Amino acid sequence: MKKITLLLLITLSLFSCNSNKKTPKEKLHVVTTTSMITDILYNIGGDLIQVDGLMGTGVDPHLYKATEGDVSKLINADIIFYNGLHLEGKLVAIFEKMKHQQIKTVALANILQKEALIDSDYFASNYDPHVWFDINNWKEVVQYATQELKKADPKNADAFEKNKDIYLKKLTLLATEIKQIINTLPQEKRVLVTAHDAFSYFGKAYDFEVIGLQGISTATEAGVQDVQRLANLIIEKKVKAIFVESSVPKRTIEALQAAVTSKNHKVTIGGTLYSDALGNPDTKEGTYTGMFLYNVNTIVNSLQ
Repeated sequence: MKKITLLLLITLSLFSCNSNKKTPKEKLHVVTTTSMITDILYNIGGDLIQVDGLMGTGVDPHLYKATEGDVSKLINADIIFYNGLHLEGKLVAIFEKMKHQQIKTVALANILQKEALIDSDYFASNYDPHVWFDINNWKEVVQYATQELKKADPKNADAFEKNKDIYLKKLTLLATEIKQIINTLPQEKRVLVTAHDAFSYFGKAYDFEVIGLQGISTATEAGVQDVQRLANLIIEKKVKAIFVESSVPKRTIEALQAAVTSKNHKVTIGGTLYSDALGNPDTKEGTYTGMFLYNVNTIVNSLQ
């Protein structure tokens, strides 16, 4: 980690000589980290801005390390949007360097009040960073992103505001549809077991008991005792299905399934959920709204 960070910081210093000599651009150059944040900027900015997302489908932001190409994008950005709360833990030093290069960086989750955040005793930020799984949180993030985008590109402020209003209406409709689907699942069946603890905001919003085999960050490893403990809980609560995640290797959930089977109980793998990244860009799951709806349908259908 230290060697990679040092190499990137050296690269940054080489770019820095030209960082304040940018030629005027037709479009604002926006760089984003996670695909969820990229989706926000596409919805708000549309064709009025140039968006470069660093992390694509199946990418784990907890473990993501910037490449030299990423550094080039960052140093040439007009504004950088990232999640914050240490979700992109290995990029923190680079974001600090960006600030010194007079490049605006925006940690979107910082807009949320502490009362809206979920505490964590096991994560560096002391708060769970997976805030997008509460749609109310995400609406606030959208408002904040719009506000900062308007400051960076005031000539298009009215268009950004209009796009934001349209997108917020979509999120309101999404919340209604999701609630209707979840209401078909009896309360006693609302136990969600996943590869890592990314769904606590979802559980709080929709009254699920959520248990992740790994912790909030995938940098932690699940041990044999963790697997056995969770296997016993699955049997006790008669959980029908457990879930892998698109950005986390499935071997841990397969080990959990095997542990349950060894105790003469059956549990299926209910499907793959999108947790830290959206699906492929050319699919419905490649959007925030499509991802959320897909996850909910997968969970409810598997646990019924």
